[in-house]
Amino acid sequence: MEPYELTLADAAEAIAAGGLSPTELTDSVLDRIDTVEPRLNAYVEVVADTARHAAAVAEREIAAGRRRGPLHGVPMALKDLIDVAGLPTTASSRVREHHVAERDSTVAARLAEAGAVLLGKTHTHEFAYGLTTPQTRNARSADRVAGGSSGGSAVAVAAGTATFALGTDTGGSIRVPAALNGVVGLKPTYGLVPVDGVVPLSWSLDHVGPLTRTVRDAGLVLAALTGHDATVAGGAGGAAGVRDMAGVRVGVPRNHYFERVTPEVAEAVRAATARLADLGARLVDVEIPMADHVQGTQWGLMVPEASAVHEETLRTSPELYTPDVRLLLEAGEHVPAGDYLRAQRARTLMRQEWARLFDEVDVVAAPTVPMVAARAGQPTVAWPDGTIESVSDAYVRLSAPANITGAPALSLPVGLDGAGLPIGMQLIGRPFGEATLLSVGRAVEDACASLARPAPLAA
Repeated sequence: MEPYELTLADAAEAIAAGGLSPTELTDSVLDRIDTVEPRLNAYVEVVADTARHAAAVAEREIAAGRRRGPLHGVPMALKDLIDVAGLPTTASSRVREHHVAERDSTVAARLAEAGAVLLGKTHTHEFAYGLTTPQTRNARSADRVAGGSSGGSAVAVAAGTATFALGTDTGGSIRVPAALNGVVGLKPTYGLVPVDGVVPLSWSLDHVGPLTRTVRDAGLVLAALTGHDATVAGGAGGAAGVRDMAGVRVGVPRNHYFERVTPEVAEAVRAATARLADLGARLVDVEIPMADHVQGTQWGLMVPEASAVHEETLRTSPELYTPDVRLLLEAGEHVPAGDYLRAQRARTLMRQEWARLFDEVDVVAAPTVPMVAARAGQPTVAWPDGTIESVSDAYVRLSAPANITGAPALSLPVGLDGAGLPIGMQLIGRPFGEATLLSVGRAVEDACASLARPAPLAA
């Protein structure tokens, strides 16, 4: 196994034991970038010299007995919405092509303090306003979408061009690309991870979180981002093995999450849920509250908030936006204030109903997305009931409830379809219940043989 193939936890253990140096690991990942990045286009910019220097500094610190923790000397990438002092934050848009950040975002500063080595900035769907990241190719199949909007971060982790990465999630933008590329994506509880210094899309829905190869790795990154090791230690630590789920109540949705879902996705997720029952979990049928209002509430909040963020530049330089994003931003300017207020009210009611749901269960288990990665350029998907749905609407449909309610949600791979494309399972927990969420996620991962190795790439 090459160093670039290691999980974060395995790399950290090898570095701590002296069997691997941060420079060896960073050089391996940079070599991998040189090999596959021309085909993937996951990165906006790679700062190879800076990364090598940071790795050398980390190596000296660790040798001197000043190891800062599991992220020290480990190479990572940041979605290009996240400010790093002295580097551009372009949001993959011509609107910000001359922008250079004056200071670190809070999350970048915390990762730097943990000793992580920055490799560069990864592509996003422009301003995170989309679910495909069209400029980036899926790590598993070049003719498929990467998912979005954190497509670059997910592809980098899947392909071995970053040991871990950060993304943002407003309607599924961490979990969707995680599912489509066969990696782990964690959207934490709203407000748990600071978003200052991160280009906003919708301030009441935006989250920052990790994309990793394993659930354990996600817990390690979350601990560095929050500074609360005890919050995630029970769910994130420990070696792999069969985990006792006795007493854990797993909600299995009767509605919404298995509607208009491909049979292979439904089968893989139900099989993974059954494995939890084999480990002692109690499966509980649940009704997802206000499911008919999810799409209206999500768009009713996100669209006007995004347009407010871009109000000035939309008026001064609308030609710099891509057509799809410009159309959404212009549409948001025409949303009546009453509609926005009704969406806020619907969110309040939805949060209340989901809180009651979590009186009955500890986590909800469901598909992350209703289908595997669509073909690049595919505009719609046709369902057996005659419904025609845009690809973006299909991908956001199952992930949006966790953004609306602010509940933490974890996506992890649980299988492959007949074409070898990854299938993602989503676990949703009660607010600030990340420890339980990660613990259940580790159990699923161990039972289902997680697809943690970098993606095979065609010649």
